[in-house]
Amino acid sequence: MALHNELGKKGEQLAVQHLQKKGYAILATNWRYLKAEIDIIAQKEHTLAIVEVKTRSSDTISAPEDAINQKKIKLLVNAADAYVIENELDVDVRFDIVAILKKGNAFSIEHTEEAFLFF
Repeated sequence: MALHNELGKKGEQLAVQHLQKKGYAILATNWRYLKAEIDIIAQKEHTLAIVEVKTRSSDTISAPEDAINQKKIKLLVNAADAYVIENELDVDVRFDIVAILKKGNAFSIEHTEEAFLFF
């Protein structure tokens, strides 16, 4: 497995642990719908969090969360809608980003709730 894939997997594991510490139940990871993949689907109380995880080893080019464009947002919204319908959920849906930056052997984690809105 390529180093960037290993870093991505590690980032997703750290994001799951971070969310669990904050009281979220993890419902699914790497959930796929058509061409979309939701990194983490988590729930806390009556809110379903659709979580995109971005992990980087450097922030010199751009911040991890800057890698999410309008096309990706549209794919996430469609996938989230499909998940809610498939599982017959009656919840509020929110789109979050967990940005993880590796600095040496340490990782910093930033969780942004309601990272983007959709219409």
